[in-house]
Amino acid sequence: MSTTFVPQHLAWEAIPSEHIAEGIERRMIYGDRLMICRLRFDPLVVTAVHQHPHEQMTIVEKGRVRFTIENEERIASAGDVLHFPSNVWHGATMLDEEVVLIDIFSPIREEFLPAAARGTR
Repeated sequence: MSTTFVPQHLAWEAIPSEHIAEGIERRMIYGDRLMICRLRFDPLVVTAVHQHPHEQMTIVEKGRVRFTIENEERIASAGDVLHFPSNVWHGATMLDEEVVLIDIFSPIREEFLPAAARGTR
């Protein structure tokens, strides 16, 4: 069953934050085919190199991050945008300050949704 979505006007601060791992908090907004997540990381947090079938764009809102993309490393800072096509291996290491990333996914990451929302999609 598909959920009907209506236009929304939201503030990040009004979205509940979830603690998804040590030093990582996430807030999410999603529609039918698009998801945006705002993640806050403590300094020096490392995310495992991984891949997924979802296309992803990441905007660095605050801080500096060392991204691993396939076999390459690059430093990104506030204002940078990265594009990860489907199934590209990638991961991130936060440098010596708090980092805020905006991740945009298409299609949405069903596994990120609350259990109640997964059954209605």
